[in-house]
Amino acid sequence: MPGQAPELSREQVEIEMSAHGHSIVEVKLVNGAWKAIADSPFNRRISSLSTPMRVSGPAAGHARLKTSGDPDGIKVIGTLNNCAGGVTPWNTVLIAEENFNHYFSGDPAQTAEASNHAQYGVAPDKTRFQWARFHDRFNVEKEPNEPNRFGWIVELDPYNPKSDPVKRTALGRFKHEAATVTIAPDGRILVYSGDDERFQHIYRYVSTGRFDAENREANLGLLDDGILSAARFEADGRLIWLPLVWGQGPLTAENGFHSQADILIEARSAAALLGATPMDRPEDIETNPVNGRVYVVLTNNDKREDAQIDAANPRARNAFGHILELTPPGARGPKADHAADEFRWGVFLLAGDPADAGSGARYHPQTSKDGWLTTPDNIAFDGQGRMWIATDGANENGFADGIWASDVDGPGRALTRHFLNVPRGAEMCGPCFTPDDTTLFVAVQHPGQEPGSTFDAPSTRWPDFDAALPPRPSIVAITSRGKAIGA
Repeated sequence: MPGQAPELSREQVEIEMSAHGHSIVEVKLVNGAWKAIADSPFNRRISSLSTPMRVSGPAAGHARLKTSGDPDGIKVIGTLNNCAGGVTPWNTVLIAEENFNHYFSGDPAQTAEASNHAQYGVAPDKTRFQWARFHDRFNVEKEPNEPNRFGWIVELDPYNPKSDPVKRTALGRFKHEAATVTIAPDGRILVYSGDDERFQHIYRYVSTGRFDAENREANLGLLDDGILSAARFEADGRLIWLPLVWGQGPLTAENGFHSQADILIEARSAAALLGATPMDRPEDIETNPVNGRVYVVLTNNDKREDAQIDAANPRARNAFGHILELTPPGARGPKADHAADEFRWGVFLLAGDPADAGSGARYHPQTSKDGWLTTPDNIAFDGQGRMWIATDGANENGFADGIWASDVDGPGRALTRHFLNVPRGAEMCGPCFTPDDTTLFVAVQHPGQEPGSTFDAPSTRWPDFDAALPPRPSIVAITSRGKAIGA
């Protein structure tokens, strides 16, 4: 297999597969310190090797999801390459399947799914893993439909360890980052998500049913029946949501869509056909609980040429990324109509060094030489509506990733301040506040992953700093005693 030597044993492959998935661990504040509860009944491991997942929504049972191991097309083993997700109002967790293409071997050109697989990057030269040597389902020539079973949003119930996670196909198939849930004034559920690849799109799902705060079970089907739309950004500041509905406009059999399932399986091509705006790697999308606006994080796009510039992606060779602000109609906060067909939009900030005139950076004019950032990735909002920005890729621009904070309104709007760095070679992600804002949880991914660093001689041994241990990704809890962080 090109670029993969030496060959791994079955045991090594299955260790890799077991390491892909999710761990649910209960933590508790004990005497001022957060501790994992080792014997919690909620603790469990969700594995790509063995955990069954149910498929629901319009694509469940469709012929293009059926395989020899699952002739009904309704049960998938595992979830792959998960990225930023979300939490629902009924307290389930949404996890996003992102770069699933890297796990598949074989030549898609030899299958009936060739064009579909090509648009998602399923190709021999993209394969990073040897799983197909021992598991036929990862060989597209043997199981051409298996890639169609990944690229979804997965819903899991952390409070029911016996429940199977569910792949919610109504939310569309692409390289998901984020699944941020909010509620429209009429009770319908909204889910915002980005397709994290250069020149891909931003999506919004609107449920048909309405949230019932008194009946948790009744809410468990809200993500199976609704309308998925893609965003088109107009130069005059309007944002138009384009519904991906079978039979409407060009989404017909003449263009290869024979059902709503086809549209959801190939959401990328459906969005492009409707004229959705190709973006600079849409990553996290979050709603602000105070001002009701939506913030879209675009990490970078060094492939955008001068002729491809548009109002929402205003820089060619965008190495630094930017953040957009979307404004639904209506009043602030919970009265904002997130289900409306048309929003307004604007640029919140253009990242990069504001002292470099050629960067095109745009912040508050008082941003300091240490306060600017690059390659924003995930964001979170505290109870005051302040934005906390985690970066991924600052290493490529000469400094460490970390957390920056900024007001979104008032005299401090877009005045970013540096709060925290991660270790060398690491990515900062997953900022999450406790409800009282006294603790900020962050995830430190892949410390030591930088040129010249090896397993035997890593550039850092964080967090243990023990010569016998390799660097390890970890969760960090930052606690402000007695008052909210940032107060």
